[in-house]
Amino acid sequence: MLVLTDENLFRILEYSRLDNTPSRAAMTEPRRIVGGTRTHAEMMCGVYIDPKTLDTYVINNDTQDWMPVFSKKAQGNVAPDRVLATPHRTFGIAVDEESQELFLTVQHPPVVVVYHKTAKGTDAPIRILEGGRTGLEDPHGIALDTKNDWMFVSNYGAVSDSKDGKNFSRSPILVQGNTVPSWVIPNEEERRRNMVAGSGRYAPPSITVYSLKASGDTPPLRVIEGPKTRLNWPAHLAVGEERGELFVANDADDGILVFRTSDHGDVPPSRVIRGSMTGMKNPIGVALDLKNGELWVANMGNHSATVYPITANGDVKPLRTIRGGPSDKPALMIGNPGAVGYDTKREEVLVPN
Repeated sequence: MLVLTDENLFRILEYSRLDNTPSRAAMTEPRRIVGGTRTHAEMMCGVYIDPKTLDTYVINNDTQDWMPVFSKKAQGNVAPDRVLATPHRTFGIAVDEESQELFLTVQHPPVVVVYHKTAKGTDAPIRILEGGRTGLEDPHGIALDTKNDWMFVSNYGAVSDSKDGKNFSRSPILVQGNTVPSWVIPNEEERRRNMVAGSGRYAPPSITVYSLKASGDTPPLRVIEGPKTRLNWPAHLAVGEERGELFVANDADDGILVFRTSDHGDVPPSRVIRGSMTGMKNPIGVALDLKNGELWVANMGNHSATVYPITANGDVKPLRTIRGGPSDKPALMIGNPGAVGYDTKREEVLVPN
């Protein structure tokens, strides 16, 4: 099974991993869709599939503050099996199955929160990585190397400063509605106290590496950063432990970067998958199918998912492509639009995201 999230239409889509959209077809029909007002799934930026139960965990980013979990049988406008209250602007998700721990990144204020995998409701995190020494700067993707006890986090580079070194609001409460619970911060005064303003400073994009059990204001073990790295809006990450490789969806450069998991500093990637033949456009998601030796990429820029050999390098054609729209139609690239404008001279609609 292949599970993708639709950030535009608020849907969770399941396909067969062997699906391959014909060039003349408008799209491939998913074999299962979960979406609607009861799902508590909206601007979903991250997804995780439980390898044993096949439950699907999805992360809401800017519009909802909880993580819904759905069973393999969920379909249509259905309530999740459980929800977990999460911080606002959660983006990345990873799970350490051995320790049964769930890792989430939060863009701003920048933190990594860790819960028990079975956490639900208002359960509190078991530890939090936060503070000025962590090097977290608008964190997005997260991946775990349990073989070496490492945690990798991708950072866009927007810097947030905190006066007390603590960024995380720890006080969500549960309000019981008529049918499903909703999550709120207790009151406006407390919400304002817990807000941390951005610094207005931007650092280079980076990959920061920590121990799996890192918490508090702990500096990274090492940092991958600099012009040689080619990092440009690094989004989701994936780790191939046996090969010792870190895969990075390099959103703003339309490619996948592959580093060694032991890399440090301003180092070039060992491989780059990029070019006109790859079919990639603004890749934001990346996942490894180790059983079949395949690398999956989710492309926000052309409503497609493309798959390659795990050893791919350079400008290579995908083995298969699953499209959610016609190949000759551009993707809207609209994610959480905050306003709209119209340029009368050029007759263009302007949408900030």
